[in-house]
Amino acid sequence: MATERLTLRRFRASDAPRLAEYRSDPLVARYQSWDAPFPLERAEVAVRNFAAGSPDEAGHFQYAVELTAERVLIGDVYVRLHDNLRQAEIGFTVDTPYQRRGFGVEAVSAVLDRLFRQQGLHRVMGECDARNTASAALLTRLGFQREGRLRQQTFIKGEWTDDLLYGLLAPEWLGGEQKEPQPS
Repeated sequence: MATERLTLRRFRASDAPRLAEYRSDPLVARYQSWDAPFPLERAEVAVRNFAAGSPDEAGHFQYAVELTAERVLIGDVYVRLHDNLRQAEIGFTVDTPYQRRGFGVEAVSAVLDRLFRQQGLHRVMGECDARNTASAALLTRLGFQREGRLRQQTFIKGEWTDDLLYGLLAPEWLGGEQKEPQPS
């Protein structure tokens, strides 16, 4: 899948060093489930697991986000497709030097387009740490509606955190047009 500046693709074994590098950045890891540093051995296992998934089947799939012009991995977009194949959860990570440049919006938009237009999903949800104002702003910018706040929902990195819940429905993304799923 390609956008103006990005290529979203399946992870490859050669991505492990870059994945370890950006996941080792304390600023990137701050609101995520992993700790920094993120060892290369762990990245190698993660990349193997990411590559084994399918974006068209229920379960987890992680898109590698590559800056096309430089052919460098700058982040990833996570999708968990529900068993009914009509709902999904989405998450995203962008390496610090590439943040605040529109790459997150561009990557997540491409995935949302695929989910709603090609796969015919009804709903996509996002969840983020309430302190992660950048992620909350990205979801809002893409049209997600804030649906709730789960107080002290997650115990992560030694503290309880609130989680914000966001949802986006197909008609909101498609502008009222409804499309049936297309074969991939």
